[in-house]
Amino acid sequence: MGLSEVWVLAEQRNGIIQGVSYELLNRARGLADKLNVPLAAVLMGYDMPADEVQELIYRGADKVYLIEHEILKDFLAEPYSSVICCMIDMYSPQIVIAAATSTGRTVLPHVAMRKRAGLTADCTILDIEKGTGNLLQTRPAIGGNILATIKTPEARPQMATVRPHSTKSAPRDVTRTGEVIRPVLPSECFTSRAKKLDFIEDKSQEISLQQADVVVAGGRGLGKAENFKYIEALAKILGGAVGASRDVVDRGWVTYPHQVGLSGKTVTPKLYMAIGISGAIQHIAGMQTSETIVAINKDPDAQIFKLADFGIVGDAMEVLPVLIERLKQYIAQREQEAIK
Repeated sequence: MGLSEVWVLAEQRNGIIQGVSYELLNRARGLADKLNVPLAAVLMGYDMPADEVQELIYRGADKVYLIEHEILKDFLAEPYSSVICCMIDMYSPQIVIAAATSTGRTVLPHVAMRKRAGLTADCTILDIEKGTGNLLQTRPAIGGNILATIKTPEARPQMATVRPHSTKSAPRDVTRTGEVIRPVLPSECFTSRAKKLDFIEDKSQEISLQQADVVVAGGRGLGKAENFKYIEALAKILGGAVGASRDVVDRGWVTYPHQVGLSGKTVTPKLYMAIGISGAIQHIAGMQTSETIVAINKDPDAQIFKLADFGIVGDAMEVLPVLIERLKQYIAQREQEAIK
């Protein structure tokens, strides 16, 4: 009790803890250690498997506040917000962070408004200010051209959402022990004026963009929407996901779920191919942590080449058909050798 703990909002879907929760624990573990306070995960759901709850402790949580109710099985902003507000009133955490997912981006502003707390969205860096213990919340600003560091010296709790895939998941340590607490909350926390009617799955991507080991992304340099089929073909050959710059999404060549960048998704694949993408800072913000970056662009001075590990200077529509054909030949050859 008291103004002492650091909290993360753990996310679950169908009773399974989402990987972004472990990224949050990695971030928050460092904050809690600097403040020398406990780290707690707040988990809402219904009939949660015990091993899923325990995994939060293995990944760094000292405590798990487990709130279970049928209305919490699926995300609904109103009851989730009410539960968090009641929890804040009961335990007075000094820091609450969530992922900048659809869940975090929806519920934390709702909570911040109700508690009159500060909230910084889409942070990429979190730290503790020496002397004050204030949370330093750093995020891209002015279209991604600068990084702004924000702090909340008075209002509590200090709140932030963190960009997914901007850090690694917390390592697993099965020797860690912790406490699972089941708070008893007022019945009014579990009411909602909205209800879930249906869930329509996004079927535009065979492989999740943020989970893929390979991402092949296309930009305006492809020339026209019809040429995006080459991006899709290359991604299929490599077993990867299809990404896109904001420019081509705005043009309607592909849908928003494929967008990589400041206003899209952040990805951290083993291989990122930027094809016909100039490398605007907004796009780079979403893929710069990729392990290996390959760029194809006809402009030798394109910004993307400053980030790329390998680059091909050339017209994407001249390079892509040749690259696809060569890869097909290489794969066929390997298959033949395997048969022999």
